[in-house]
Amino acid sequence: MWGNLSINPISLLTGETSDITINDPLVYELCVHMMQEAAAIGEAINIPMTMSTTDMIGRAKSLGAFKTSMLQDTEAGKPIELDALLTVAHDIGKIVDVPTPFIDSVLGLARLRARKLGLFDRAA
Repeated sequence: MWGNLSINPISLLTGETSDITINDPLVYELCVHMMQEAAAIGEAINIPMTMSTTDMIGRAKSLGAFKTSMLQDTEAGKPIELDALLTVAHDIGKIVDVPTPFIDSVLGLARLRARKLGLFDRAA
């Protein structure tokens, strides 16, 4: 989940494969910030991350160009996994008092995009 919570929704927003997403320096930094927020949540609930953000993103880079599951679902017109990847991080962050401004921003944008495409109808 740690790697997916950033690259997946960004692919929904951009329509790009993973390689293009993480090769953009500004988007790369966004992914790092989102993963750092998730790591802080993990620490707060006693689930420490065992890999650095650089290593996690490097692992994704090593896979080459691929379409994330969220991008595949978007292209197929299937409901997307926003709750499982982002809403849960947002909600747990609130419970344990860990700020998640980057996760929240991407969640809001992804939710709007998914609703516009008819792939997410939960009122939040």
